[in-house]
Amino acid sequence: GLPVIEAGAFVSPKWVPQMAGSAEVFAGINRHDGVDYPALVPNRQGLQAAQEAGLNTIAIFLSASETFSERNINCSIEQSYTRVEPVVTAAQEAGIKVRAYISCVIGCPYEGAIPTKAVAAVAERLVRMGIKELSLGDTIGVGTPGTVRPMLKTVRAAVGSDITLAGHYHDTYGQAL
Repeated sequence: GLPVIEAGAFVSPKWVPQMAGSAEVFAGINRHDGVDYPALVPNRQGLQAAQEAGLNTIAIFLSASETFSERNINCSIEQSYTRVEPVVTAAQEAGIKVRAYISCVIGCPYEGAIPTKAVAAVAERLVRMGIKELSLGDTIGVGTPGTVRPMLKTVRAAVGSDITLAGHYHDTYGQAL
């Protein structure tokens, strides 16, 4: 009964060997009508592989933390926009839906707490690229209701009510509910 199942990632097997073989996964699954099967796509090569696999939705990713961006994807936040923008444009031109993941929306293992305005700035820039769905990820699992609510309010104010917001959160200190 799930409407969306992310079943793989078209990333470099050199850097993420756990995701090698996503093309084979997509070729081997029984897809059900009405279910979307997106995959993580960091670049044009990943987009090409996603298209060959017959995907109609992809996910791109950025970080709200400058240091995490540098250490995780080897570029600044500004450089990450330059990397993903052609992917977003090509996907949209091909009729492929694009959702975006923003990591470190609450905290970063290198910088500590991330200002809500930094998260909103990344979200706003992605919306200007034409992204209609943003997944806000508490990557390191430090979010609590007291930190998630203000971040969501700030992001919502920045992107407007017609943008879909999703969340990736943890049961930090047993406060998930």
